[in-house]
Parts: sequence; structure tokens; C-alpha cells
Amino acid sequence: MADLRLSRYIGPRHWPTWLGLGFMRLVSWLPLPLIAVAGGGFGMLLYLLHAGRRNIVHVNVNRCFPGLSSRAQAHIARRHFRAFGQTLLDIGISWWASEARIKRLTRFRGREHYDQALRENRNIILLAPHFLGLEIGGIRLSTERPMVTVFRHPVNELLSVIMERARSRFQLQLIEHVKPLTALVKQTKKGVPLYYLPDQDAGRRNAVFAPFFGVSAATFVVLPRIAEMTGAVVIPCVTRQLSRGRGYEIAFYPPLKNFPSGDPVADTTRMNQEIENAVREIPEQYFWLHKRFKTRPKGEKDFYK
Repeated sequence: MADLRLSRYIGPRHWPTWLGLGFMRLVSWLPLPLIAVAGGGFGMLLYLLHAGRRNIVHVNVNRCFPGLSSRAQAHIARRHFRAFGQTLLDIGISWWASEARIKRLTRFRGREHYDQALRENRNIILLAPHFLGLEIGGIRLSTERPMVTVFRHPVNELLSVIMERARSRFQLQLIEHVKPLTALVKQTKKGVPLYYLPDQDAGRRNAVFAPFFGVSAATFVVLPRIAEMTGAVVIPCVTRQLSRGRGYEIAFYPPLKNFPSGDPVADTTRMNQEIENAVREIPEQYFWLHKRFKTRPKGEKDFYK
């Protein structure tokens, strides 16, 4: 069935995408230290040439770390682009590398929090913020047991098909973001861990304004809703790139206590605080390229203009 789907994309207008995918596949065979060096250089090229995205990163870092000097903020921004460059080049490892290689390249920290919840047969939600190692973290965990996550189709149809196949090649079930919550709730109630990404600005729908680094941010209230409906324990989970291409670390943090509380603003604030704590550990690897503060409370000006 998948091959039949791909046969629809052999025309000339899809050739640039095929070339890009072929390049990604070739790069995925390289040693990770070499990918890290090349990705860092590529990221700095993006930093120099892409003024619009550079501005987004600088605005986000300035808003979240106003106490830092402009030099320190710029340092985080440059390091972010270097790490992002590696992400663009090493994503092929997540999509095509063997299970053995993926396991060899990843290590765990705080694994006892996850293992204890599994031993107790708890329903589990992994709170997985948008750090640059997010892709390989979810795929690595899906080599062990069935997982479920939410995804959004890219505009490019061929890329969407390849991405869906790559992400689900082990035991990761993908549910489109437009589907009702019942699909996620059903799987989580079955004991399938939910790898949930809650921290992007998608407008006012299903969101409240909660502080993120002291700045009001439109924040999804879906996490506390699913946790309440499933009785799941919420465990923060962050995947980071290790320096010099030494691999990736999947870190689990202590489960959130007394969560949810029933107060949407309090619960989303608590969630954002957990993300903030992780960002402070590795600020250059949070996804600053996203307009996290795009939706503003009425009367506030756009930060990014």
C-alpha cells in the first residue's frame, strides 16, 4: 500500500523533494561526529543568511532571558542555529537508521521515573517539549513498546508520506492533530504511553494565556484534560544532542504531583514551569525558531514586527 502511495509522486514537480530526501538518506550513513560538524557549519550559514528567522530567535531569547547581556543572548542564538543545523542533517538517522544504531546513539537519564510507572501499570503521558532532539527521542522509545503521538502533515505531500512512514516504522502510532481528543484518550487508557508535544503557539483555540518565562503565552490546555480523562501520570521527557556528535540523551524528570488540579491556568502554568526548568539546562537546544509568543492578549503589540 505504501509503495502504491509513493508511485503517485514520480512526476518532475516532485524531483526536488526526492533529491532532498536522497541527500538526507546519504547523510544519515555518515558518522554522527561528522554530521555534527557539518550541521554546525550549515546552521551558522542559516544564521547569517536568514534574517527573518534570526530575528525570531533573538526576540524569543530576549523575552525569556532579559537578565542576560545582549552578548550572552546572541551567544545562545548562535549556538541554537548550530544545533538546529545538526538537527536538519541528522534527522535521517531517526528516519532510516537501524534499530541497533539508534539504540547505540542514545542513552538515558532519570529512566527510573519512567520504568516505575511502567512497572505499576500506570497510564503514562510523556511531556515532551520542542527540543531539537525530539524526533529521535520519540522514535527511540517506540523501539521498546507501542507509543502514540500527535502529528501535523507538512504541506509537501510526498514529504508527508515519507515522514509518516519513517516515524511509524517501529511502534509509534501517529494521530493527526485535527482528530478529536477521544483518539488519544482511547490509546492512553489502553496503557499506550502518549508522547505529547504541548508547547507551540497555535492561536487561541483550546488555549489559555499562561506565563512562560514571565511572558504571557497562548498555551494548550489539552495536557491537563487528557491527564484527567485517563488518570495518567505526567512525566517530563527531554531529548538533547550531546556535544561533538557523541549521541543523544533522553532525560526523564520526576512525575508531576497533584496534576491536574482542575484549574486550567494553574495547570498550564505548572506545565510551562517544567519546560522552563529544562530550557535553563540547555537553552540553545529549545526550538526558538518558532514564534512562541505570536498570539498576544488583546491590546498587546506583535513582538516579532
